[in-house]
Amino acid sequence: MAEAHPSEGKATTGAGGDIEVLRRLEALRDLSPDELRKEWRRQYRNKPPRLSRDLLVRAIAYRIQELRYGSLSKATSRKLAALGKAHQLGGKSAVKGAQEIRAGARLMREWNGRTHLVTVEEDGFLYAGRSYRSLTAIARNITGARWSGPRFFGLAKKMGASDA
Repeated sequence: MAEAHPSEGKATTGAGGDIEVLRRLEALRDLSPDELRKEWRRQYRNKPPRLSRDLLVRAIAYRIQELRYGSLSKATSRKLAALGKAHQLGGKSAVKGAQEIRAGARLMREWNGRTHLVTVEEDGFLYAGRSYRSLTAIARNITGARWSGPRFFGLAKKMGASDA
């Protein structure tokens, strides 16, 4: 890992970039603690924190993937921060408004005189014979407009004056 990486700090495209990421992730396992600290400095441009070897490997692996594929969305970052804060305060780690739908559940919505049926799967949703990663994509497909998928299917309540 001592050699310079041409893709450092840049998001590369194509399968070659994916193979390079895999190679770099696998190489992390063989690095000594000193080499891991050097790699941390290269990736994060600052002094490594005092972490176990395992956590250093995981954090560096995350950074390599973040540079290749991009970082978390702002919404996901906010949710994680809220979960962390709730955990620190000893509270429950449920995000307000989060609702878990079990695989096999069926969601139904009538729109413009037509009934639309969605089946919840382990890793997404099935609608009209196609798999989708989100309810929002399905809602957009049905309406042609930007809708919150959970709200469109009645899973998220509307915010009103009484909710403030």
